[in-house]
Amino acid sequence: MKHALITAGSKGLGKQVTEAFIKKGYSVTVSYRSDYASVLRLREELGIDEKQLFAVQADVTNREDVISLVQQANETFGRLDVLVNNAGPYIFERKKLYDYEPSEWHAMIEGNLSSMFYLLKEALPIMRKQRYGRIIAYGFQDVGNAPAWLYRSAYGAAKAGLASLIKSVAVEEAEYGITANMVCPGKIVGDMKEASIETGKMHQDDETPIGRPGTGGDIARTVMFLADEHADLVTGAIIEVTGGVDVLHQNRHE
Repeated sequence: MKHALITAGSKGLGKQVTEAFIKKGYSVTVSYRSDYASVLRLREELGIDEKQLFAVQADVTNREDVISLVQQANETFGRLDVLVNNAGPYIFERKKLYDYEPSEWHAMIEGNLSSMFYLLKEALPIMRKQRYGRIIAYGFQDVGNAPAWLYRSAYGAAKAGLASLIKSVAVEEAEYGITANMVCPGKIVGDMKEASIETGKMHQDDETPIGRPGTGGDIARTVMFLADEHADLVTGAIIEVTGGVDVLHQNRHE
């Protein structure tokens, strides 16, 4: 049985991704920071137990926690086929870089960039030994071009760095049968983060060219494509899932 590790995979954008892997027959390890109740709810919804959905408490900004997370996942299931780094802090207050506290800058960089480094240091040896692996991170629209993003400078800088890291890893690890890609969600807010595509189609969104809001299901569908064993030709890619909305430029100039 293939195994996927999904950080923060029991709620938010990670929930539909976890469900998709479970339905595909994977065993899944999710990390959670404090909300273990969300893990229990997800197991109940899916009708499974810890043998198929394993959970580890971990703060992905903490290197020791990440080491323990990957080690426990590997010890439990004996392999690691897919790594999805869904976790990542975000500061909602809109402010200029000058107004950021050092602690806030540190949280954005550690939580959105360094965390991927910690995960890769633990996951890559396992994947190299298998000569197979799928690595997927999250970004934002146009992140591959390192654009300005007003009042989101710390988060934007971390994700732009992550985009470069993913592209580099894609080239460096290709010889081991490992791919690395980035998925960039568009406007997915509120309950839509945990909603299916079918639920999204029941709602109208006049700001989106396709006429409906994005959902966690849209992200899960894209992640599953990248995780497929036959998707080996797709690596170093940054895939935007936005429904045609120029979300980035709207947000950064408001």
